Amino acid sequence: MSPPYQELSLEVQSRFLALDQGTKCQAEYVWIGGHNELRCKTKTLMSPPSTIGELPVWNFDGSSTDQAPGSDSEVLLKPCAFFPDPFRPGGKNILVLCDCYKPDPDKPEGIGDPIPTNTRVGCKAVMDAVASKEPWFGIEQEYTLFEADGVTPYGWPKGGEPDRPQGPYYCSIGTENAYGRPVVEAHYKACLYAGINISGINGEVMPGQWEYQVGPCTGIDSGDQLLMSRYLLIRVCEQYRVRVSFDPKPIPGDWNGAGCHTNVSTNEMRAAGGYDVILKAMERLGAPGKQEEHIAAYDISGGEDNKRRLTGAHETAPITKFSYGVANRGCSVRIPRMTEKEKKGYFEDRRPASNMDPYIVTGKIMETCILPDCK
Repeated sequence: MSPPYQELSLEVQSRFLALDQGTKCQAEYVWIGGHNELRCKTKTLMSPPSTIGELPVWNFDGSSTDQAPGSDSEVLLKPCAFFPDPFRPGGKNILVLCDCYKPDPDKPEGIGDPIPTNTRVGCKAVMDAVASKEPWFGIEQEYTLFEADGVTPYGWPKGGEPDRPQGPYYCSIGTENAYGRPVVEAHYKACLYAGINISGINGEVMPGQWEYQVGPCTGIDSGDQLLMSRYLLIRVCEQYRVRVSFDPKPIPGDWNGAGCHTNVSTNEMRAAGGYDVILKAMERLGAPGKQEEHIAAYDISGGEDNKRRLTGAHETAPITKFSYGVANRGCSVRIPRMTEKEKKGYFEDRRPASNMDPYIVTGKIMETCILPDCK
């Protein structure tokens, strides 16, 4: 058994969660830490906000998250989206997604420049520039559940592997195939309660691996919702005493990796004749130097993580070469069969890793495929 050894009762906790809190609101501020991890802390508000502008700017100790030096440690949290809180139901408690800035007393609200880990601000600039194209994103978040030891995939024998290879686990049912469904179902309901546009779930190819989809979302809302959905998943796993991994290749060998396939369309792609616009995007994604540029943006390690995943096996394309094809899951980008038939629709970029930064990925795709037409 892994520490902590004393298990705390969620049933006892629920008695306190049910207590009346009057008109006050608990606001859980959530942000990206210095190593792409999610952090949070709670602020009491006198009443629930109606708009994002009513939420106060807050701060945290950036020296404790590797986002500021100890000699000048204050980092500001600027709210950018809020959601109902499924972990504190019964009142009007909220989760507040924030991005991070340096303080500057000479600027409005005392907010200075974005800190280096604030990738939302760059994405927002791109999304504002391409707003007339109404970009939609649907992101398929794959993840792997682990025992509390962080070593054993959930449902696997300790120190060993399942007695059957990949095959029976994808979209499976049954105790012998589907490991961790209570986590998946709890997360699904938490997302629905929070207003996340979660569009589905399924078991994945490797046992203990699952997927959910967020979207369609427009522009910057895609990154906001995906990050909050990850926060909800980690919190659900915390209650079940299991771990969730977003590692793109959590288990070496003949097991599928984990991706974050990103489905993309614009109003022109969705309209009659949009297939030509999609093919134009393929040309831009395949232009000299673009494969390397996108691979560097498609995981949190500048492409190093995807080297373990994008091998040309296990439903991936080789990391060194861009390709696209209709209904081909061995290509960098898949164009759905119905998109080809109807000559309009969307494409799926299969290269983003499960740990990708959605602001970087969605912004990069727009920068390459759409922004040249908006200048």
